[in-house]
Amino acid sequence: MPEATPSQTVGPFYGYALPFPGGGDMAPTGHPEAITVHGYVYDGNGEPVPDALLEFWQAAPDGSAAGRAGSWRRDAATGAFLGREGLDFTGFGRVPTGADGHWSLRTLPPPPAAPYLAVCLFARGLTRHLFTRAYVEGLGGDGQLKALAGARAETLLARREGDRSPVFRFDIHLQGEKETVFLDFA
Repeated sequence: MPEATPSQTVGPFYGYALPFPGGGDMAPTGHPEAITVHGYVYDGNGEPVPDALLEFWQAAPDGSAAGRAGSWRRDAATGAFLGREGLDFTGFGRVPTGADGHWSLRTLPPPPAAPYLAVCLFARGLTRHLFTRAYVEGLGGDGQLKALAGARAETLLARREGDRSPVFRFDIHLQGEKETVFLDFA
């Protein structure tokens, strides 16, 4: 029986179709309840990962799970991405990390029944993409957090910055003492 060959790694990404303009704008433009979730991706040495790609999915505030059809606009001739419609919640976002490992997403608060953003991370050095969740502080979900991560639940919490700020921070650590809890759906 032949030996299996090693897997290729995912990333780095060179920006062709991934990511796209406005990929971090899940919330409709000007929506008064929009929140910002941002953070950094760190490698096992605590260094920022400058060329990772993150995808986010979440339920709408009313609990529905699907984005509205037609909320993404594409060029009819080339199929190129032209942007979002701007008025509808899409439930999906895709953002790259910058040179300092930072990413940012503008979205609506997920519903209390599913108080998290599902996160998929692609980065160089990984042989497979990773899944995790960012639970938004203040929306409940404590039971789900404990069930998924036990004592390491803190690694899945997007913390509010300031008392009433609509800004939440969620850092992802790929390895090490602060390693984020990653989920296995196999």
